[in-house]
Amino acid sequence: MIVVMKQGATQQEVDRVVHLIREMHLQDHVIVGIERTVVAVIGDDRYKDQSTIESCPGVDRVVPILAPYKVASKQSHPEPSVIPIPGPLKPSVGGRKLCLMVGPCSVEDRSLLLEVAHAVREAGGTCLRGGAFKPRTSPYQYQGLGEKGLELLAEAREITGLSVVTEVMSIDQVDLVARYADVLQVGTRNMHNFNLLLACGRAQKPVLLKRGWSATLDEFLLAAEYIIQAGNPRVILCERGIRTHETYVRNTLALAIVPAVKRESHLPIIVDPSHGTGRAYMVPSMCRAAIAAGADGLMIECHADPEHALTDGAQSITPQVFAQTVKELRAIAEAVGREI
Repeated sequence: MIVVMKQGATQQEVDRVVHLIREMHLQDHVIVGIERTVVAVIGDDRYKDQSTIESCPGVDRVVPILAPYKVASKQSHPEPSVIPIPGPLKPSVGGRKLCLMVGPCSVEDRSLLLEVAHAVREAGGTCLRGGAFKPRTSPYQYQGLGEKGLELLAEAREITGLSVVTEVMSIDQVDLVARYADVLQVGTRNMHNFNLLLACGRAQKPVLLKRGWSATLDEFLLAAEYIIQAGNPRVILCERGIRTHETYVRNTLALAIVPAVKRESHLPIIVDPSHGTGRAYMVPSMCRAAIAAGADGLMIECHADPEHALTDGAQSITPQVFAQTVKELRAIAEAVGREI
């Protein structure tokens, strides 16, 4: 349930509600809005004494949350969240300005990474994506440079100002990756790795959560709930396509989830058209469609030499194509009340 405070409720009144919630052995989640404060109450319904909380000074009403996800629900947080990202450019996800996370699938070497980073920065990108640790279906495929890759990403941030987004694959990698990265990415294979979600939540860095390749909307938002429950409300959702019977694309890019998330949750959502199609020629079109559908940003794979990329070259666009795509996106963004 959520406790809606009256307009003008004092901090003392909010603190009193929080104290009562904790006395009931429940968890509180205080959300300060523009007009009023809301306190989400999380825990076993058997211990929730609604009448006691309703009688507290400053309380307007107590409303049950019907969705299985509580703090990720729009019921508990009616205003869309804007997630700030650390870094020299101070980007954010949500709000009017779109966030473009662009870079190679994996970090291969210094010169290639810096070439792409400079091109991304010049074209209007705000974050540099790149995998230092790469989960691969085959154990014989390129697995990434590990900590050396993280060091190269951090160097690229120093030189270009782009914030770093990179994947963490296991609990024992969280602290290491958090030392270098500005955003921790949880990949599609790990969306249901609940221990990893909790560890990322405790790391206190923004978390980019990719949708599992067969996950429902409820499962997606419940995975986000794990991160928020661990004490980290800075969750960015990412649609990256789901597995279907189609063979002409790597995955089916389910753009309908964008307005669905906007209806059900306050969390921002971006779209990855690279994994969503697996075809470089489709990426610009799906970028345009994603922004038109209401996405808060894009995650795009970009490589200076896709034909020789060690991972996912077939779905990586060149820096030249990215620059042209950004020009086309500006008009669409303006048409839907956004900007790049």
